[in-house]
Amino acid sequence: MKASVSPMSNEGRNAYVIEHLTGALLEQLQSKQINEISISKLCDKAGVGRASFYRNFATKEDIIRLHINRLFSELTDAQKQDDGKPLSVFIQSLFAHFEKHSDFYRLLNQRNLVYLLKDVIIGICGPKPEHQKSEAYAKAFVAYTLYGWVEVWFQRGMAESSEEMAGLFKMQGL
Repeated sequence: MKASVSPMSNEGRNAYVIEHLTGALLEQLQSKQINEISISKLCDKAGVGRASFYRNFATKEDIIRLHINRLFSELTDAQKQDDGKPLSVFIQSLFAHFEKHSDFYRLLNQRNLVYLLKDVIIGICGPKPEHQKSEAYAKAFVAYTLYGWVEVWFQRGMAESSEEMAGLFKMQGL
């Protein structure tokens, strides 16, 4: 939350609700599957009302999606500055991002929530409506392949380093 935002403003209250719901959900995911966490219990743990939950989110997964998008914002900001660099540089940055936030991503894997990363990865390096067909299919191939690699890497315990993953990806001719 920005210092210039009053904590009593709608923006300030929503930031509070989002922060507390995210913290409460991540804490509860340490010991429970997401479907075992009721919205009522989540709101109680976060110290917010159910109406506050529904004003900001439709599902519990939406809390995680927002958290993922926030974590990824630093990566996408850096990618914009590195536009035009080889794909292997982005791949290494992506896997370094996962390493930096490994506790969170290990939790996603443990709770079978890795699928929530697919839209983010596709959004970053997948096809866009303005792409010509050859570029669109090439980007789809890379993005979906990358998502599959991320999922397998998590399942393997994130054993390989970001540098090693970038090298393995490059060896595939991608």
